[in-house]
This record gives sequence, C-alpha cells and structure tokens, in this order.
Amino acid sequence: MARILFTFAGGSGHADPLVPIAEAASAAGHKVAFAGGRSGAIVAEEQGFSVFLASDGAGGAPSTIAPLRPLDMEREYAVLRDFYAGVEASRRADQILELSELWRPDLVVCDEVDFGSMVAAERLGLPHATVLVTAAGSFVRPDVVAEPLRKLRDQLGLTPGPERAVPHGSLVVSPFPPSFRDPAYPLPPNSISIRSEPVGVRVPDPARAWGSANSDRATVHLTLGTVFNTESGDLFERAISGLRELPVEVVVTVGRDLDPEMFGPQPANVHIERFIPQSSLLPNCDLVVNHGGSGSVIGALAHGLPMVVLPMGAGQALNADRCEQLGVGITLDAARAGPQIITTAVTEMLDDADFRFAAEAVRREIAALPGPATVVPLLEQHIVDGG
Repeated sequence: MARILFTFAGGSGHADPLVPIAEAASAAGHKVAFAGGRSGAIVAEEQGFSVFLASDGAGGAPSTIAPLRPLDMEREYAVLRDFYAGVEASRRADQILELSELWRPDLVVCDEVDFGSMVAAERLGLPHATVLVTAAGSFVRPDVVAEPLRKLRDQLGLTPGPERAVPHGSLVVSPFPPSFRDPAYPLPPNSISIRSEPVGVRVPDPARAWGSANSDRATVHLTLGTVFNTESGDLFERAISGLRELPVEVVVTVGRDLDPEMFGPQPANVHIERFIPQSSLLPNCDLVVNHGGSGSVIGALAHGLPMVVLPMGAGQALNADRCEQLGVGITLDAARAGPQIITTAVTEMLDDADFRFAAEAVRREIAALPGPATVVPLLEQHIVDGG
C-alpha cells in the first residue's frame, strides 16, 4: 500500500478532476489524502477523504455578486504568472514541504497549476504526476510561467533548465477528449487521456430531474460555475431573461454561495437551485448555457450536449474557441450579450441539429476513453521506479 497525496492550488475546478483518480487509488488499497484550499475541498471531503486544509482567504461564502469585468486575456495570463506561478507557488511549496515531513507521501499527484507542489515534490525526490484542469490546453503556457518558476526553483536549490519551464511530473493525466485539445499545444508523450467522470452525488434525484424525461419541451441548463458565478455581475439576470420566454424548461444552478431567492419570482418553466449534480441533471437536458469552464464544458459534451458559451476569465475563452472550432458551441460576449442575443443563440442551436450531431461525436469519443482506474497501475509503477 502506498501513500498518495493529491494536491490542488485552486477551487473545485482544480480539485474535482483529482477525485475520481483518488477514488480508484483508494479502491486499489492505497492510502489517499488531499491538500489544498478550503474552497476546493468540498467534494473530496464529501467522498470521505482526509483533507489537509490551508486557508485560501475566502473570508466566508459570498452572498452577493461582484460586477462583471470585460474579458481581458492579458489580465488572466497575469494572474496565472504572478499568482499561480508566483506567490501561490511559493506558498504551496512551503506547505507541501512541511506537510511531507508529517504525512510522508510516496507519490504526489498535482493539479495542472499547482506548481508549488510539483517543485516541492522534486525537491523531496518524490515521484509526482499531473492532472490537467484546462481543457483546451493553450492557457498554461511556458512563456507565461517560466520566469517565476525559475526563481522558485533557484530558491529551493534545484537545477534550472528549459525542460522544467512547466513542471509536469513523470505522468500527465488528461481527463479530456483528445480532439478538444488545441492542436497547437499537443499533449506531452508521457500522457494518458481518460474519461471524465462525475464527482459528488452519483444517484439521480427524481424530484430534481426536470427536463426531457418529464416534459415535451426542450430543457436548457444555465450555469456559471463555482468561482465566476460570484463575479458575474448581472449575467444571470440577462441569461434568465433571455431563456424564460422561450418554450423550454430552464434549470439554473447558481452555486453553493448564492441564494436562488435573490433572483426573485420566476415563471413556472424556470427552476433555480444552488446545486444539482451533473449526473442527475444533464441526462435530461438538450442544451447548456455556461461560462466555458473546463468542467462545465466537458460535462456537457460527455452527455452530447451543445453549448452557448459566455466566457468571463481564466482559460474559458480558449475553451469557447475550441467549442466553436468543433461545431459544438456558439460564443457570446458575457459583458455585452443582452437577453435577445442569448435568446437568438439558444433558438439557433436548438433548431440546428448539426450542433447536436457534433456534440454527440465528442460524447462517443469520451465514452470510448479508459476510466480513472487505468491510471492507478501507472502511478504504482512510478512509485516503484521512483519517478
């Protein structure tokens, strides 16, 4: 039995892709624990894993929505460079070095932007693997993160080198269909693509399963994720206004931090909840309106659902570009799209079967990929080999 530490540097979008692999490793008899911020630990804790929590400065769950800033990719790359590869990487390296003295892992499995944990594992001589969390693959670029990571490596006494500009570990796990990745940024040779699987509640709740199973009308799901939902300004209101007059069922999930009542009374065809597991909701849907987060996009495609995408930040615009290139989505300007624009886009997608056919092709690709259990023997081998 090995001790495997799963680490993540962000919220649930960074932690949740690790959970199915951790479940498979635990089922194989290994000792598993997580290390990351409080905001990302919910699902891992719900699945019964030990979580070494570090304060992520959340200061309590927000109950209001901050103004939506226009999308600025230079700002998003600056966050990746200065925060994830800079301040946060240094902090995470110190935390994992200290934690490893107490918990003594045999292997560290890191989310794609948990650079500090990767560098700490290298400093400790531990084998480590990386789980990708950005679907398009074109956001975490060496030219963006190389300089702050070079400084961190220098601080820890590690040899610099161009091959270490983005530390990926001895194994890279991609829980995304290969066709979705930007061909300009191919996966490294030491990678494996696996089928993404839902985390959290796995059994559908019939009381919350609106949609095609219970209605003759199409069902549209609206989500803005679990981080950008609280930075979305009036986007929820604009999107709901654009959807509720259509002859469709509308199911909105606003996130655990927001109160559905804040959106006021709605017509009978609009249902607003904090959270519904994708495994319960998406089988009953016909189309998804989302923000382009990797989990939301691949979750929709895993059910063969096309999307209207309203990217707000991080790598969402790059995911939206891939959706358009693959014919599975339409991208709108989140800061400027009014209700009528959203109405028109949704109507076009529901009326054009080509979008659904393209999404169904990606669904079949995802379904044919191996599951998370395939990763476990590879992790075991890396422990034996020492990375």
